[in-house]
Amino acid sequence: MKKILFVMLVLFAATAFAQSKLFIYMDLKQTNDIKAYGVAYYALEHKIDVDWLLNYRGGSFMMDYNDDLANMCRIRGVAFDELSAAQAAEIYAVVQNADNNMDVVRLEKAPKIAVYIPPNYKPWDDAVTLALNYAQIPYTQVWDQDVLDGKINKFDWLHLHHEDFTGQYGKFYGTYANAPWYQEEVATYEKEAHRLGFKKVSDEKKAVAEAIKQYVGRGGFLFAMCSATETLDIALAAQHVDICDAVFDGDPPDPNAQEKLDYANCLAFQNFKIIENPYVYGFSNINDPPNDMVQFRDPSTDYFTLFKFSAKYDPVPTMLTQDQVNVIHNFMGQTTSFRKDLIKPDVIIMGQKEGTQEVKYIHGDFGKGTWTFLGGHDPAAYEHLVGDPPTDLSLHKNSPGYRLILNNILFPAAQRKPQKT
Repeated sequence: MKKILFVMLVLFAATAFAQSKLFIYMDLKQTNDIKAYGVAYYALEHKIDVDWLLNYRGGSFMMDYNDDLANMCRIRGVAFDELSAAQAAEIYAVVQNADNNMDVVRLEKAPKIAVYIPPNYKPWDDAVTLALNYAQIPYTQVWDQDVLDGKINKFDWLHLHHEDFTGQYGKFYGTYANAPWYQEEVATYEKEAHRLGFKKVSDEKKAVAEAIKQYVGRGGFLFAMCSATETLDIALAAQHVDICDAVFDGDPPDPNAQEKLDYANCLAFQNFKIIENPYVYGFSNINDPPNDMVQFRDPSTDYFTLFKFSAKYDPVPTMLTQDQVNVIHNFMGQTTSFRKDLIKPDVIIMGQKEGTQEVKYIHGDFGKGTWTFLGGHDPAAYEHLVGDPPTDLSLHKNSPGYRLILNNILFPAAQRKPQKT
């Protein structure tokens, strides 16, 4: 019976996919993972549908063959095969076989991408903009006024990285208060807050955080990394309470700030404790491990593991965890990972350091949209310190950590299924 079903699937696929196909495999044989995503995005831009073969050879891509796409793959160093209709049909039959934990997701449009980037971008780089630039995927830079004016609502996908939405300037005061780049950041942020009609930077950032949450609620896709994950939820919880020390905003914090936090307003976390000391480099106990414990880690043994999901029944987390390996070298950040006991119960955990409470990768829904948080700053750098040069992605073409970023970039292109009512 199974053999008969398999033959029927092959025959069905052969008629459904009669044209020859360009097949970009994404397992360990792929020569440039990052640029492969760029080719898939380019195809979508040019109205060529892309089939994402979940759990098949690392999450491969299949699309109609044309010479333009093939030449682009050659120029960009992306490995591919040209398949006959019959060869492609065999692959589709394997992927759609009920006995295999695989599935096909149709990618239909190139998502419009916005990246939240402050004007004083130094001394940092951003793994997502590095990936977008290297993959040759276009994006638009936005900042606070774009968020508050609602301009982000015309974008499908929004990225946040190392922004501090609490208005405490990254909690760098204790170490970098006299550094020119820090003083420039304070001046820039204060000027912008006053221009937009806010008395304090912390008030303006809270309004921005709430506007980003509403963007998700209206159907947006949010992807955040590093400190943006933690500080966004802290700012949402502190909408009606001052948590900033006088060194940040000129007046003392509410002495009962901790008790007044509203966790119901958060996307991902609950019951966390904020770090009120302005001289401590850290925002809350969400971050795991705390920043002062990173020095005791052994990079050679520090890994996290991606969870496995059912491709046919849980396509969303399956898409977001497509990779050539499921054990990935860890990477630090201002917010490295998330304490498991502080994550809301309806959140999907997609990656965790085994044997610990350190959760690396999470996903959830809010309203009509979704959000995804990935801890850490740069998947290709275990520790990326202030002033370090940007990562050269030509040296990290097959980074499993960067693939998590790129999965999120293509995620909004997936065919949307009707929501249950």
